[in-house]
Amino acid sequence: MNIAFFITPKHESVCLDKDSTMRQALEKMEYHRYTAVPIVDKQGKYVGTLTEGDLLWKMKNTPNLTFEGTNKISLKKIPRNHSNYPVSINAEIEEVVELIMKQNFIPVVDDQKIFVGIITRKAVMSYLQKIAADEIGKLEHLRTAVSM
Repeated sequence: MNIAFFITPKHESVCLDKDSTMRQALEKMEYHRYTAVPIVDKQGKYVGTLTEGDLLWKMKNTPNLTFEGTNKISLKKIPRNHSNYPVSINAEIEEVVELIMKQNFIPVVDDQKIFVGIITRKAVMSYLQKIAADEIGKLEHLRTAVSM
């Protein structure tokens, strides 16, 4: 199955430029109520994922850091403890299902590693729920037919 069906395109996704500041990341994540956001470079290539945990660890390990001070910290200076592994736009659904069990979203990239969007866990779970419901419906129909 073509994974394009699951993709939330880049223009509908929230992402950060790798040259953003910690404050910009905090504000964007708060506004959208996200716990993790993809990071892209100036060419649009996916370079990693920033999480709330990354921000919290940076705050903990930076003595005397104030909210105003976060405006001076580049995302490049924030160690990332976790990265959502991307998939190619040509990936198979099996690869997507395997990854989505480990991460909340999957960045999708084209052949030049340009970020094209994300696949959310919700999109995959909705698809799998529909398949399960269809299979249950078939079994119920079969059971009804056999009991007649």
